[in-house]
Amino acid sequence: MKVLLVDDEPLALIGLRMALDGEFDDMEIVAAYSNPTEVIAGAMEHAPDVVFLDIHMPEIDGLKLARQLQAIIQGIEIVFITSYDQYAIRAFELYALDYIMKPVERHRLLQTVMRVKEKLNWKGSMKPPKSDSSWICCFDRIRFRHPGMESQTVKWRTSRAQELFAYLLLHRNRTVSRSTLLELLWPDIEETNTVQHLYTEIYHVRQTLKRYKLDMISIQSGEREAGYRLDIGEARVDTEAWEQAVKQLGQLDASTVDAYERTLHAYEGRYLGQYEYIWAEHERERLRLIWLYNMTRLSEFYEQHGMQDKAIKVNRRVQDLYPEEESCYFALMKLYDAVGSKIEVEEQYLLLQSRLGSELELPIGAHIVRWYEQWKLITA
Repeated sequence: MKVLLVDDEPLALIGLRMALDGEFDDMEIVAAYSNPTEVIAGAMEHAPDVVFLDIHMPEIDGLKLARQLQAIIQGIEIVFITSYDQYAIRAFELYALDYIMKPVERHRLLQTVMRVKEKLNWKGSMKPPKSDSSWICCFDRIRFRHPGMESQTVKWRTSRAQELFAYLLLHRNRTVSRSTLLELLWPDIEETNTVQHLYTEIYHVRQTLKRYKLDMISIQSGEREAGYRLDIGEARVDTEAWEQAVKQLGQLDASTVDAYERTLHAYEGRYLGQYEYIWAEHERERLRLIWLYNMTRLSEFYEQHGMQDKAIKVNRRVQDLYPEEESCYFALMKLYDAVGSKIEVEEQYLLLQSRLGSELELPIGAHIVRWYEQWKLITA
């Protein structure tokens, strides 16, 4: 895998290079640039598979540079590095593979590199999906679905078997070490006392897959190290298919808006949202940001074209799934004001006060308070 690094801070660039060099033998860093004006020429020369790119650089906007890279090198993957949280959502306009917050932490970098490898391996082995494929559903909770049938909520023998399968599924097609799984499932017990328990949970997972007629999914022992690898065969994962569908939507206009509606409506809730798995939080947040970003675009499109009723429906959907998302309340307040519904504006503000202030003990954004106070003066 050929890698190109871009960061206008020389020390940060050196640190990232050392971190990658020290961890991954199969990764070749073909070039590293602290001067962003040299990046395009370097990319054309080296044709990297992935670029680790700082978003916030004084001489050039990292997002603009990413667009240029994607235009000249087909299939290039982008990983953004940023010190500023607000850039994370903007990054998904380009459908970056991932983003990392500074300072870069080792475990987070390892997670990202594994994701890059999985994506590149997936591209290399990608086959057209079969219409009769079985599905593993991960929106909200784990479910299995066979062709022509309703999805089934899975009944696991134990909660550890469920978490074991979910973890292996997220890290599928690569061996997860036995020590990692033992630490995940039995963090407070010595490894020597839990190995047999792991064998038992692996057996439970295999039996569950067999019971649900998912024999194409296999758990294999690691060949080079003590661990396990999940292979889902020709089964498909709904969250992965959904993300690919979003990436293929293209420009949002009158000819694609219906496709945007259908695809975004297929987002059924948080990734493994019913399970409090800390290790799933990054994937959960990443998919949430992709959805929120595109729902915001859809709402703005409807508003610009005078379809406030549809924009309201979009924001109501966001509110239903993420009642803590402040922006949808503000969007609804302005939309209801535009259609002359004073009661609804008041209701949204009171609802925001209740959910953020009383339930979450968070302050309402100052810009929302200012808007509401000015609106009250105008409409009094």
